[in-house]
Amino acid sequence: MIKAIVTDIEGTTSDIRFVHQVLFPYARERLAGYLRRYQGQAEVAAALGDLRREIGQPAADLESLIGTLFSFMDQDRKSTPLKVLQGMIWRDGYRQGDFRGHLYPDVAPRLETWRRQGIRLYVYSSGSVQAQQLLFGYSDAGDLRVLFSGYFDTRVGAKREVDAYRVIAGELGLPPKEILFLSDITQELDAAHEAGWLTCQLVREPPGLDTVSTHPRVNRFDQIDLQEIAQ
Repeated sequence: MIKAIVTDIEGTTSDIRFVHQVLFPYARERLAGYLRRYQGQAEVAAALGDLRREIGQPAADLESLIGTLFSFMDQDRKSTPLKVLQGMIWRDGYRQGDFRGHLYPDVAPRLETWRRQGIRLYVYSSGSVQAQQLLFGYSDAGDLRVLFSGYFDTRVGAKREVDAYRVIAGELGLPPKEILFLSDITQELDAAHEAGWLTCQLVREPPGLDTVSTHPRVNRFDQIDLQEIAQ
């Protein structure tokens, strides 16, 4: 019996183009100015300290750190300090009404149904926990944060690493076979499956883009049959 569902965001609940064409450019355009203005604030200073530790340069000045962050963005590097700083910038954008979090129209109704059925809902994304909460808090479908019991980001490990899913299962206090992971990425689903989780792949783009996946596939959340997956 499935007692918890953990969902990815990009390509799963939300169009990846929203992230790459709206969120990423917004943060990139404002990053340098934001850091120069707010570097003394505790949360910004903490993220910059984490970045210095990540790159092994404890004495790096702000301008060199800004250059490092732009380089990380160019590489699409899953750096936790970068994700945290992007989340801070996006927070201002959401609050100012510059954009709303995109969700596919089939997502919110099915999340609400699962929650009413007593299934615990979680998010696991490479974006920071703050960024996840902002997207669902300021979503096209309204504030959906009440539906979720928790959020996980790269602090628990990379999404293609088996151990990350073991850590999450431990946090949830559930046997892996009672947890379902939703994602569009085969390698992430492979890692979850190796950790003992149930899996389901969202194929939002035309079929045939991924010919190696062996996971159950659907195009929409309302096509997910929990009983069938749990058999």
